[in-house]
Amino acid sequence: MLKPRHRQSGISLIEVMVAVAIVGVLMAFAAPAFQTWIQNTQVRTASEAIMNGLQTARNEAIRRNAAVQFRLDGGTTTQWRVNPFIDPDGVPIQSRAAEEGSINASITVLPAGADTVTFSALGRVVPNADASESLTQVDIDNLLIPVVADRRNLRIVIPAGGALRMCDPKVAAGDPRAC
Repeated sequence: MLKPRHRQSGISLIEVMVAVAIVGVLMAFAAPAFQTWIQNTQVRTASEAIMNGLQTARNEAIRRNAAVQFRLDGGTTTQWRVNPFIDPDGVPIQSRAAEEGSINASITVLPAGADTVTFSALGRVVPNADASESLTQVDIDNLLIPVVADRRNLRIVIPAGGALRMCDPKVAAGDPRAC
C-alpha cells in the first residue's frame, strides 16, 4: 500500500537565492540615494547644532542679564562655544566639537571672516568685545554631494533684533521655509 505524500512546507534554496538577488539589485539602485540622504542629514545636524548654540547664547544672555557671545571656532567648522562677554577666552558656558555628527558639513559666514556674535541682556545683537564684525548669516553645505541639485543647503539668519531663523535658500518665495 502506498503511503500518502506529505506536502512539502518551507522554502527551497533556489527561492532564497532569488530573493537575495532581488534585494541586492534593489540595494545597488538605492545606495547612491541613501548616501546623499546621509550627507544631507549631516547638513541638517550641523545647522541645528549651530542654531542651538546661538539660541543658548541668546537665552543665557537674557537669563544672566548680561552680554554673552557665540563663537564659531575657526569660522569654517561646526565647532562653537558660548562664553560670557566679560571673559570671551575663559571657561565656556557650553561648547560643541566639530566631530559631533557633522564632520562633512562646510560653513560659509557673512560677513566674510566673522566668527562671533554677541547678544545683550535683551537678546539683541550688540557689538563684539573685540570690535570685530558680528555674524549675520551662516550657510551650511556639504560639498561631498556630487550633484548640486541634490544638496540641501541651509542658512541661519541672525538679524540685529536677535530673532534667529533657519531657512532653506532653494525654496521658492511664499513658502514658510524660504529665506
